[in-house]
Order: sequence, then structure tokens, then C-alpha cells
Amino acid sequence: MMVDMEGIGRVAAGRKWARAFLAAGVVSVLLAGCGPGDASTLAASPIGAPTATTISPAGPASSASASVPTSSATLTYPSEAITPSPATATPSVASTITGRTGPGERQVPTTDLLPPPDGRFHSSIQPVPLVVLDRSSWAFPCPVTPDQLRYVTVSFKGFDGRAHTGEMLVNREAASGVVKVFRQLFAADWPIEEMRIVTANDLNGSGSGDVNNTSAFTCRAVTGSKTAWSEHAYGLAIDLNPFQNPYLSGRTIIPGQAGAYRERTPTRAGMNTSGSLPVRAFRSIGWKWGGTYTSKKDYMHFSATGG
Repeated sequence: MMVDMEGIGRVAAGRKWARAFLAAGVVSVLLAGCGPGDASTLAASPIGAPTATTISPAGPASSASASVPTSSATLTYPSEAITPSPATATPSVASTITGRTGPGERQVPTTDLLPPPDGRFHSSIQPVPLVVLDRSSWAFPCPVTPDQLRYVTVSFKGFDGRAHTGEMLVNREAASGVVKVFRQLFAADWPIEEMRIVTANDLNGSGSGDVNNTSAFTCRAVTGSKTAWSEHAYGLAIDLNPFQNPYLSGRTIIPGQAGAYRERTPTRAGMNTSGSLPVRAFRSIGWKWGGTYTSKKDYMHFSATGG
């Protein structure tokens, strides 16, 4: 596995910067212009002549620009994307998957990282604690400041039928709506395998193609781009059960081992489909589903802007 020292150094430097200025209480002043804006112009790829890409994510207006990191470690999960050869066009389900109830069906018990709830739905919304920020993927020059994010915890039901506590970083403008969505999913026993904050190590690591973490904020660019921030970088997108709901573009699939879920019928537990509860719940707060894209399909993806 190749280690991107430049990317790791950028994350470490960004964290030191954040800790120092958050402690001084002046991050929001110094970085007020780094948030999502009505027209945030991003720096071009370092390869070739400079160009500009303009995106319009929801959020407060900003006249400043934030450069998308050019290190591959902060752009996407490179080893999660597999474009199989004709001989392996349909990747098999990983042998580590347990609890199958049908051909290619994944139902993995949840490992508790936070204390589980008492069986009822619980949630919390609070400013991001420094200890949480430090283990997240946030680093300068992410397009939002830490005070534009909220640390959200919600109860969820696992594929094991038990109640668990999940965590994510979400844009402060969207936090209450996100809690409403997961309250609905919990009430309906909608299964979720894992819900934890994406770390810098997740971005720097090679990945196994077997990830299934439901998450929101991740400081990275749009998959396949070096000039446009993902909606995840603003905390305005959530990927729900990525393994059951992969990203498909041509013969590329993310996560790489989720080939059994390329075919969307029959419907299996945890799958987002047209008219399913997650699609309806996110629609009720004004979010859109990536399963309706035409040139590609991003079945895991829900976002405030549709991007």
C-alpha cells in the first residue's frame, strides 16, 4: 500500500490549525469566507491550463474560494472503485459476509462503538467537540468551518434487530431535518449496518471494497473530479448503507465488492429503491436521491441540493 505523505501531512497540519484557533475562539472569524456559497469557485486541477469550476451548494453566501486538495488521499476511496474485466464483470460477495438470508444478501451484525440506547429512539445535536473534529476528515482548506457543522447522534436498528447509537457530522442547517429522517427509519426498523464518522485514515487507507458505513460529512471532492467539492464536504449529503446501495457508473462499482447489489431486484433488506422509506423520508425534508441520476446511479446517496 502506498502512503500519501503529502496528504497525511496536510491533514495533520489542518488539525493543528483547527485546534489552535478553535481554542482561541476565532476560527469562524478567520474562515468565515470558506463556507459553502451561492457561487464557490474552486481551484483547477494542477494538470494542464488553469480552469474554474463553479458549484452552488446550499448555505450562506461566500466570496472566498477553497481549493480542493489535489492529493488522491483526500479525493475518494481509490481502492473501493473496481472496474472489472469481462471475466469478472460481476464481483462476488465477500466471503466475510455473514447471516445471508438469500443469494448475495448481506446482513452483518453491528459492532457498538458508542453505548447502545435503551431500545427507544434518542438523538443529540451539538457543536463539534475538538476530540471529534480531531478524528474526522476535516482539515484546512475544507469548504466549511467546524462551527458550520454539528455532531449528531441518533439511534438506529441494525441488521441484527438490535438498537445501536450512530454518529455523524452534518451541516448545522440540516441537522434537525436529518434527525427527523432517522427517527422515521428507527420507528420502521429499517436496518443500518454501521454509522460512524469518516476519519482521515479512511481516506488515506487503501480500502477493502467491503465498506458499509452510513456517513455524512467527508472532506473530499466529487468522485472522479479534482476541481469540485462533494456535497459531503459541506455536510449536506448522506450515504445510507453503501454496500446494499452501490455507486454505479458504467462497469465501475463502489464499494468494489458489492457486485451482488448491482441488480436491484429482488429487493433485499437495506436497499434504497423508488418509493422506499428512506427515499420518502429524505424527500420530506427536501433532499434528493442519487438513484434517480441518469448517466450514473448513486443508490446510497441523498443530498440537500441533488448533487
